[in-house]
Amino acid sequence: MNAPAPGSAATRSLPRVVAASLIGTTIEWYDYFVYGTAAALVFGKVFFPNSDPLTGTLLSFLTYAIGFAARPLGALVFGHFGDRVGRKKLLVLSLLLMGGATTAIGLLPTYDSVGVTAPVLLTSLRLVQGFALGGEWGGAVLLVSEHGDRRRRGFWASWPQGGAPAGNLLAAGVLSLMTAVQSESAFLAWGWRVPFLLSAVLVAVGLWIRLAVEESPLFRQALENRPTAEQPPLVGVLKHHWREVLVAMGARMAENISYYVMTTFVLTYAVTHAHFDKQSALNAVLIASAIQFALIPLFGALSDRVGRKPVYLVGAAGVGVWAFVFFGLVDTHSFGQLVLAVTVGLVFHSAMYAPQAAFFSELFATRLRYSGASIGAQFASVAAGAPAPLIATALLKDYGSATPISVYMAAAAALTLLAVLCARETRGQDLTAVEEEVSEDGATVGKPAVA
Repeated sequence: MNAPAPGSAATRSLPRVVAASLIGTTIEWYDYFVYGTAAALVFGKVFFPNSDPLTGTLLSFLTYAIGFAARPLGALVFGHFGDRVGRKKLLVLSLLLMGGATTAIGLLPTYDSVGVTAPVLLTSLRLVQGFALGGEWGGAVLLVSEHGDRRRRGFWASWPQGGAPAGNLLAAGVLSLMTAVQSESAFLAWGWRVPFLLSAVLVAVGLWIRLAVEESPLFRQALENRPTAEQPPLVGVLKHHWREVLVAMGARMAENISYYVMTTFVLTYAVTHAHFDKQSALNAVLIASAIQFALIPLFGALSDRVGRKPVYLVGAAGVGVWAFVFFGLVDTHSFGQLVLAVTVGLVFHSAMYAPQAAFFSELFATRLRYSGASIGAQFASVAAGAPAPLIATALLKDYGSATPISVYMAAAAALTLLAVLCARETRGQDLTAVEEEVSEDGATVGKPAVA
């Protein structure tokens, strides 16, 4: 099998694939982040009204974290079928699941209406969101990675990563608009529902675009050459790629923890501890997310020139240091300093997040790539992003200071530095360059050539 050559059909269709992946991931992340933003600002009052403000926020962040628990299951299920039947079909399904759950949240009764049933329903729909997102990320970045060429893979594969800041930008923007035009009572009564209901329209647009995209050419070739006796993708990944899975998990720790602290928890910290109004806190995240969206393809392109590891290492080290500056800037009560804190934090995050798509794709062989990349990314999210706002809120409540939170972020950065330093450089890896290994049961398993 040969990689798609410049000028081939796969290469010519690449911009369309990139656009479809970016729009799809933007919608999925919008759905996910509108929940996180609402958890920081609304759900404590709407679904847990009998608790004090910080405890109510803690409980709403707990439902937020529960969604991460379903992401590994989504990674396993979507990864298995994505490696067996194709990337595109599973991406359509993930979009439908995410959009349906988000729209349903906008229709939920509150605690005042049905009591404890309300947070139970909220948690159930959050689990569906997590399951869908667990399968989305791997398919979206692989569809782009497997259409393009090795020279610019970091740049093109970074575009679906832009869906995270774009989705956050859209979620924070819609909620910011609602808080700006409504009174506090109206926003809590019905205004918070509008961003969730808007998901139905966005999903319709996303499906129209995603259905028009062709299946990955590398996957089609791998499907044609698939041996008759083959292990399930999960077995192959855990047996032959466990080191790569551990690298991916370690690489995600600082990236995932820092992002949710600096975009989700910061809303709670800025409002309840630094005494900003909701509008200012949301606007700071809006500005920083817009800048991050522009930076991600630039860092992706840089990783094509100097390598995935150097760019990733700079981001991890930067987050570890910036963690001790971040909260001090927020505590100045200056809007400009708040924007600076979040923006610089997301610059360092972008240096990790942008090359991540190509980096993880290049760690695994085609027949195992969806499963391998998804398992590494989503299992890490359970230990990283899931509890990050919860741990940060608990540390703030127990110590009344942000210093323990900074230490927590710095420890995650140290773990990521170690994981990436132990990894091989993958820049320029030919995604079709696999060597066949024969397992004990006679099944062949594709494995990337050693760099």
